[in-house]
Amino acid sequence: MKSTSKLLLLLAAIAAACFAPHPAAAQRGGSSQQRITCSSNNGNRNWCDIGGSRDVRLVRQISGSACIRDNTWGVDRRGLWVDRGCRAEFIFTNNRQSGPPTRIVTCSSNNGNRNWCDIGGSRDVQISRQISGSACIRDNTWGVDRRGLWVDRGCRAEFRVR
Repeated sequence: MKSTSKLLLLLAAIAAACFAPHPAAAQRGGSSQQRITCSSNNGNRNWCDIGGSRDVRLVRQISGSACIRDNTWGVDRRGLWVDRGCRAEFIFTNNRQSGPPTRIVTCSSNNGNRNWCDIGGSRDVQISRQISGSACIRDNTWGVDRRGLWVDRGCRAEFRVR
């Protein structure tokens, strides 16, 4: 009976140690993990906005085309990029403490025609999530001019406006 009690006590201590939170796993103050889907359409390179983050992890590949870090996806000064058909969900750590407020604007090119969406006086626009099967490429099928945010040739996406 005494050895059974000691064994149960030992097992309880091991379980408590295994399931106790570890300080290294705690989130850093002011940062949060965010999930984003980024797609290379028609085999073209596409960038997705991840703020200033460089801490990016692929969590789920969606495409049949390979998603290989520094080959068909990676991070550069423009953000998270995907290429050659890679489409996947990524997690990144957003370390932005504060800054200008952002809003998401969905803008769609209907029937392949150019369309403008109101973004006020802002000119700081980045693609957040592509919705269309047609490519959304900055200064090609979407951009910003004096009339606002424009999309063309079937581009439909969510844009982050600051």
